[in-house]
Amino acid sequence: MGVAVYATVLLLADGRFPAGGHAHSGGVEAAVAAGAIGDPATLAAFLAGRLHTTGLTGAALAAAAAGGLDPARLDEAADARTPSPALRAASRRLGRQLLRAARACWSDPLLAGAAEAHHSVVLGLVARAAGLDPAQAAMIAAHESVNGPATAAVRLLGLDPYQVIAQLARLAPAVDTVAAQATEAAAAAVRSGEVDLLPSASAPLLDLYAERHDSWKVKLFAS
Repeated sequence: MGVAVYATVLLLADGRFPAGGHAHSGGVEAAVAAGAIGDPATLAAFLAGRLHTTGLTGAALAAAAAGGLDPARLDEAADARTPSPALRAASRRLGRQLLRAARACWSDPLLAGAAEAHHSVVLGLVARAAGLDPAQAAMIAAHESVNGPATAAVRLLGLDPYQVIAQLARLAPAVDTVAAQATEAAAAAVRSGEVDLLPSASAPLLDLYAERHDSWKVKLFAS
């Protein structure tokens, strides 16, 4: 991997990239309210579950988009894999914000002509426009599926950030594994043109949390 590619991966994976991710908890705010997360151990279990379900699905969609599969078909596939209307709305909002930020960074025609779509699909398109390959797009998506929620947990619960970052470090091998699984599935989908070959792992509790959270009048995070 060249130096410029390393820097681009780090740029897109950085939580400070102005794509709006800091405003979303990835289900953590509702899980905390439900008593499912209260300390580093329960947070670790939540993050592992998220990584292996919605994290895998999102990483595969991102890798497929980076590999050149039709974004419109991938967007339909993302819709079908997101039962919660609240989560679908949040994903499209994040996609719009990421596309806006990426257009300021890269003047690729792929981004100029891109339609609004789910966040994972846009992430794949942005990765491709920035010169990254499907495996790198999958890695960024898998990383984001746990990093943002972990940061939200620190803000919501006042957890020791050293303990939380240690949990993320322990998850690193699993992030690698999920990214590799997503890349392999995306490669098969790109070769055959069949989006149905992409993973459809889901987490029904996250869908329920999202609908409950969307009904709250007072909340810290948008989702």
